[in-house]
Amino acid sequence: MKQITELHPPKVWTYFHEILSIPRISKKEEKIIAYLVKFAEDHKLEYKRDQVGNLLISKPGTKGMENKKGVILQSHVDMVGEKQAGIDHDFDKDSIKAYVEDGWVKAKGTTLGADDSIGIAASLAILTSSEINHGPLECLFTIDEESGMTGALGLQPGFLKGSILLNLDSEDEGEIFIGCAGGIDTVATYRFKKKRVKRNNRALRISVGGLQGGHSGDEIHKGFGNSIKILNRFLWNAEQRFKIRLSSIDGGKARNAIPREAEALITLPSKSLELIGVYFESFVGILKKELETVEPEFHMTLEQADLPEWVMNRKQQRKLFNTLYACPHGVVAMSHEIEGLVETSTNLASIKPMDEDIIEIVTSQRSSVESAKQDTADRMASLFTLLGARVRHSDGYPGWKPHISSEVLKLSEKIYKELFDQDPDVKAIHAGLECGLFLQKYPDLDMISFGPTIKGAHTPEERIRIDTVDKFWRFLLVLLTQTPEG
Repeated sequence: MKQITELHPPKVWTYFHEILSIPRISKKEEKIIAYLVKFAEDHKLEYKRDQVGNLLISKPGTKGMENKKGVILQSHVDMVGEKQAGIDHDFDKDSIKAYVEDGWVKAKGTTLGADDSIGIAASLAILTSSEINHGPLECLFTIDEESGMTGALGLQPGFLKGSILLNLDSEDEGEIFIGCAGGIDTVATYRFKKKRVKRNNRALRISVGGLQGGHSGDEIHKGFGNSIKILNRFLWNAEQRFKIRLSSIDGGKARNAIPREAEALITLPSKSLELIGVYFESFVGILKKELETVEPEFHMTLEQADLPEWVMNRKQQRKLFNTLYACPHGVVAMSHEIEGLVETSTNLASIKPMDEDIIEIVTSQRSSVESAKQDTADRMASLFTLLGARVRHSDGYPGWKPHISSEVLKLSEKIYKELFDQDPDVKAIHAGLECGLFLQKYPDLDMISFGPTIKGAHTPEERIRIDTVDKFWRFLLVLLTQTPEG
């Protein structure tokens, strides 16, 4: 950990290091908010909280820059908590164990939380500096971005004063984002009848692992394996051949991550044990060939387990397997306006036991076209209604329509070119940013989003490229000095 605090720029990395020690998964941000409040009090900075828990720390403009337009530096305080199988880590109380390797900062078996601790760290470094010039500054720290954008949804008019917002939550250095997809979750709750297990049956546990997972916005187009889809494909086929009965199924963790792991507990007649083993080996061989390029670490296991007391009603089991097989996952449509941009997608994110006779299936839909987002969510609701499940949608969040003539965009392009002798890529992103929600409450905000390079966000492979943090920092500082007069 000492290595991290010695990286450049040291102040940013020092705060990054401190934030790694603070548990802060979505909806459990009390400790990071308390840390930020103490930070404001220790540095005698004005701060306030709103009714949903967002925190705003303000700092006057430096001498001679008091009349500049007010700038809002925005980052979210929560992180996705994902870990590799077998890793002993409690996201409610344990620090992230980070290390430096080959030009990257990584975490040992868990998500790193660079999304968006690097934005928080940069904001804190600016707030404490007496040498960085800037106009009137507000640092907005929003809650619960990763699991529902609760903070951005609850932000009220009048809480912010600035007219320029810099969202520090993008993950590709050299790219300036001016638009993003909107999103909504479609959640199905399925209640089923239980049947007693026949005592002459045997039980098997099937597990899927080794998949890359990934951000369901940034990486939905890469064709990564979905553990729930793979597991259900086996179950659907096994049901046709061996009269299996499902006792439990569990897969995926975060609504905005492609699921990496899944497992099911099934029963079947004793006479079918050997035959299902042979079929399983054949099935895994086929899947490994299909996925060998994109998922080289994919694996499945089949092992005997203790016999459970109950299984799912056969007719309902069949409907569940058919529904999961038919459930779409991945890109729905590409943009006709921006080459290479995913317009609409859906992610089969998780399936979880909620009680002995209830399971919950969570899916998330994204689109840069509001009507297409709603249409895809409605398609998912229709599918789950056929299953017989109770269906609900989240509140959702709007997309951020690109503003090509933005004043801060023009300034940013000029500064980046002068600093690094190359033009930045200006683009929209399929991932969700909070900017669309900010515009609903503050329609006159001039916004861009940028950040250092982060790969594998929302997975245990998350990592941040060290040299891009320095470029991100230099660009941010010059931008603050050149913001226009108010």
